[in-house]
Amino acid sequence: MRLWGKQANVGGPTLTTDRRTLILGIGNILWADEGFGVRAVESLHRNWDFDESVTLMDGGTQGIYLLQHVEQADLLVIFDAIDYGLAPATLKLVEGDAVPNYMGAKKVSLHQTGFQEVLAMAEMLGRLPEHMLLVGVQPVQIEDFGGSLHPDVRQQIGPAASAAVQWLAEHGVESTRLPAPNPNRESIAGSEIDMLRYESLRPTADEACRVGDDRVLNSDRFEVAYRSQPLDPGAVSVDVDHRGKY
Repeated sequence: MRLWGKQANVGGPTLTTDRRTLILGIGNILWADEGFGVRAVESLHRNWDFDESVTLMDGGTQGIYLLQHVEQADLLVIFDAIDYGLAPATLKLVEGDAVPNYMGAKKVSLHQTGFQEVLAMAEMLGRLPEHMLLVGVQPVQIEDFGGSLHPDVRQQIGPAASAAVQWLAEHGVESTRLPAPNPNRESIAGSEIDMLRYESLRPTADEACRVGDDRVLNSDRFEVAYRSQPLDPGAVSVDVDHRGKY
């Protein structure tokens, strides 16, 4: 098993098999449930053992910079928060050619646009992984800056990891469940963002505003309000905030 964090060193050990597997968690841990993918791959790392042909990676919000890793994989597993339009905290698996479509539909974050482009470029280069699985959860809470996972979403980490392990087994990738989580195992992206440490050091809502910069929101010097502006002739209107419209 190999680990690649956000500052990945691709010069790792030589693989002993021609079939390479990438297990990738993407998302932003600073926006509550948007960090599901990163937290899921962290949990998989602490609870399971894989051989040298398998790479676990915290892809964060790197977007297009993940191309070099994706195009080297034969099997790709992606953990992410996806707006499926389902009930909050619903876990949904998507396989094969349908994966790129779901990565771009009802985008929760800009990183999904970037990763959809990664898959498109890999396909254009003829290097799209042969087998792909998207393990997505319907977010409950996104607009909580600095927030951790909603409890209902956190409860889906275990089932998400188990679903990925089962899918990998069906494709010939073996793994071993550890008797107990290994707290001493090297973190994928550094101990600074370990979930328990991160939450224990997080300021309270009274100490740090969760929806924006309170220096602006609570200041008499600024007026925070929506103001519609007429478009210039021939301008193109783009909806950048579709929450609640679909």
